[in-house]
Amino acid sequence: MGQFAIGIDGGGTSCRAAVIDGAGQVLGTGKAGASNILSDLENSLIHIVASARQALLDAGLDPELVQKLPAVIGTAGANVGNYGKQVEGALPFASTRVVTDATIALQGALGDADGVIGAFGTGSVYNARRNGKSWGIGGWGFVIGDQASGARLGRDLLERALLAHDRVTAGSALTKVIMAEYGNDPERVVEFAHASKPKDFARYAPIVFEYAGTGDVVGADIVKTAASAITKSLDALLWPECPSICLLGGLAQAYRPWLDERHKALLAEPKGDVLRGAVELAAKLLRGGEEHKA
Repeated sequence: MGQFAIGIDGGGTSCRAAVIDGAGQVLGTGKAGASNILSDLENSLIHIVASARQALLDAGLDPELVQKLPAVIGTAGANVGNYGKQVEGALPFASTRVVTDATIALQGALGDADGVIGAFGTGSVYNARRNGKSWGIGGWGFVIGDQASGARLGRDLLERALLAHDRVTAGSALTKVIMAEYGNDPERVVEFAHASKPKDFARYAPIVFEYAGTGDVVGADIVKTAASAITKSLDALLWPECPSICLLGGLAQAYRPWLDERHKALLAEPKGDVLRGAVELAAKLLRGGEEHKA
């Protein structure tokens, strides 16, 4: 058998893996639970390995090969403290390279070209490449960052529902639906919030966009606030000759109608998704001379 490597997208809602051969072709894919190393490191490690083993099985290979193959893992939080190093040291792969989710998003969308990307899923992050040099902003987690992410949309919705319940701000059909889900009991909302992970908040993102699209005042206000944050972040990265902006992640399409017209004009379809970025970096590992035969 030939050379193999594993690329992994450690997302906040699910962890996706792909096994590639020496030519960079995907042989098999796998999926497991959430991989948020900041909020749940132990389970993130379990899910990363599980997704890799499933990808090997899907490729018709022995899942025990995880111990003999190199892996590139892109995940939120890899740029915070020593979390990235902790993950590298705790995983069973023959060699492990942990990078930020922004790094694999950039590679997936642009390949080796210049441009700007914004990735919006459970979390959010931005990255740019100009003349071969890349840099990023955001990705600080939804407690103090991740503006416009699914988790922040859900958190903001619950906040607005409670404010409407207390008659501090005006409610809407959307806030009534949310409060009804909790039996119109604000204490149940608070209990949910304190016990939940980012992915639990993110499940409310679709309903926010759904109601925003119908003109619901609260839904529209939440999305407009998020879109304003996107505008400011993209402006912080753009330069006059920037060739393109690519949006990735589960919420990318939903945000398109809400973007600033200046940014809409630069939108381009990404070459590939976030997992593709991890796969391309894994392929570069193999091309770099690290031969791992099975």
